[in-house]
Amino acid sequence: MSFDIDKYKNNPKTAYLAQAFLRLSPEDEESKQLMLAEMENIFSSEKMQENNEIANEIILEVRAGAGGEEAALFAKELANMYILYAGLRNWNAMILYASTSALDGYKEAAIEIKGKGVYEKLRFETGVHRIQRVPETEKMGRVHTSTASVAILPIRKKTKFEIKPADLHIEFSRSGGAGGQNVNKVETAVRIVHKPTGIEVRSTAERSQLKNREKAMSILSAKLEAKLEEEDAAKHSLNRKTQIGTADRSEKIRTYNILQDRITDHRIKKSWHNIEKIMKGEIEPIIDTVGKCLSVV
Repeated sequence: MSFDIDKYKNNPKTAYLAQAFLRLSPEDEESKQLMLAEMENIFSSEKMQENNEIANEIILEVRAGAGGEEAALFAKELANMYILYAGLRNWNAMILYASTSALDGYKEAAIEIKGKGVYEKLRFETGVHRIQRVPETEKMGRVHTSTASVAILPIRKKTKFEIKPADLHIEFSRSGGAGGQNVNKVETAVRIVHKPTGIEVRSTAERSQLKNREKAMSILSAKLEAKLEEEDAAKHSLNRKTQIGTADRSEKIRTYNILQDRITDHRIKKSWHNIEKIMKGEIEPIIDTVGKCLSVV
């Protein structure tokens, strides 16, 4: 019999069983097997509970897709929509980092949102959002289609992995934009690259280098956790349908048709109207309906 008894001895919920296991005689094989099975059941159950804890803090990442400047403008509109929604729910939202386009859209942005049940509410917003409209710069009146991706990354207290300092490349620079003289004169902005995966994260919102580094590490941890979950889901899924509602950013989930004043969620084949109101943060009906439908898939 070969196994790691130390993991059971070091766990408060299985330590007493581990001690009793060690006191059993070598001949009492049946009792050992039963006790080992019980320890593993408790240990596995605890690990599952830790992984499924309800996260009250997330990183919401938006990224412009196809459509150039129009896509960047749409990405910013989506970011603002979620920030306004957070305000309506009395959650705290902060833009940690934003890379702006020529017309002040978002090439990409990371937003920290804190509040009770925030991940449970927003977890199905991950995916590709598509907008169909006539851009203000379009002289011929043609409808353009642009996309932006959204990722909801939960910040959990316990993670499945250890981030090694040697795996990180960290850079500091001056933050741009609003934030006061201190932010602009001192190298407070932080950029971290996780060398094994190539994942890059930034934080520029805080006034101190230390706090920006902490925020950047939170984003990195969340991204690595999401990457691990995506890989696990891919290994265990038999077909694409089983991945509905998962953290698959390539999945087209919603279309915003401005001319028809209609938002359609393609996963549940349901539409809503009054886009102007929805883009001001009143997306509760969509989120609740999608959540109820996809939670039972």
